[in-house]
Amino acid sequence: MNTQTNYHWRIAGFYFFYFAFVGMFAPYWALYLKSLSFGVVEIGILMSVQPVMRMVAPSLWGWLADHTGDRLRVVKLAAGLSALAYCAVFFVTQFWGMMLALAAMSFFWSASMPLVEATTLSYLGKRSAHYGRLRSWGSVGFIVAVAGLGYALDYIDIRWLLWVGLVIMLGIFLFARLIPPTATEAHHSDDQPVWSIVKQPQVLALFGACFLMALAHGPYYTFYTLYLVEHGYSKGAVGGLWALGVICEIGVFFLMPWLLRHATLPGILTVSLALAVARFLLIGWCVDSLALVLLAQVLHAATFGAFHAAAVALVHHFFRGRHQSRGQALFGSFTYGAGGTLGGLVSGPLWQHWGASLMYSMSALMALLGVMLMLWKLRAVTTAER
Repeated sequence: MNTQTNYHWRIAGFYFFYFAFVGMFAPYWALYLKSLSFGVVEIGILMSVQPVMRMVAPSLWGWLADHTGDRLRVVKLAAGLSALAYCAVFFVTQFWGMMLALAAMSFFWSASMPLVEATTLSYLGKRSAHYGRLRSWGSVGFIVAVAGLGYALDYIDIRWLLWVGLVIMLGIFLFARLIPPTATEAHHSDDQPVWSIVKQPQVLALFGACFLMALAHGPYYTFYTLYLVEHGYSKGAVGGLWALGVICEIGVFFLMPWLLRHATLPGILTVSLALAVARFLLIGWCVDSLALVLLAQVLHAATFGAFHAAAVALVHHFFRGRHQSRGQALFGSFTYGAGGTLGGLVSGPLWQHWGASLMYSMSALMALLGVMLMLWKLRAVTTAER
């Protein structure tokens, strides 16, 4: 029992620091870039570098993990190199230098999560419905970073953000070295090429719907902080709003075992996409109403929390045995990587030429297309999670 507790603590610690980095980077890095006098389109491009690497890198690292048979060694290597590459941001202030620094850091940083997700689900085994309870520590890390920095940046110089990021990177590296090894159980699909699984219509539909959800969130992760600040919200209030969304996300993670007793994984995904439609319309058209902005952040519980937990579980359902690492890596590349990249790239021109309200309306439209795709191909899928 003590061993199990220690292992939970080690995995939880990695999630905490990994998503603390997201809590530092996603809401506030655009403010740092703005302090360097970058324009809206340049900021949109630079903020899209990380999702570009999430599109390219995980598949390469997932192949390396499967090829070597030692995914935890790959996690440790990637975590160390990402911390080293991050140090470059202290020395660059020009567009191309910043792009190269972020690309190098993100290439290594994005490698770890799909491999750790596969490790966590293997570790939990038949208790995979409790994945959310371990993953919730990532949400706690995000809250600590986003809320703490939100208030701190009202009083300290934005350049302190760089040092916060370095401390978090070192935390990721430390806990990457502590994650426990897990055995990969043999499965009848082990002899099949991974692409034979990817090409199944239901898997393609899952990846497509999740791509659309990530695409819809691109403007949110790229410009939400700047958008609120321009409408008169203080940085402390913005940090509080980000934290509120993640607090609600934690609640859903703990509710997942109950939800899975009353709904299917595809059903949870479909409802999450439908609520994303409402959320982005609220953000785009009701930003001056604090009550409706608060409601939009509460909906983060569905549009990320329930959505992510159900999506990862469905990927685990389709990719078994030796394909677990590649499955999670391909999922991250096709969805959060490609979708987040495109969403970030188009958000800058959309805001510049058409305004933020239309930008977030396009997010709502992408989520609606995801609903339609889920209803078309994945409604009938059943898993053992229920």
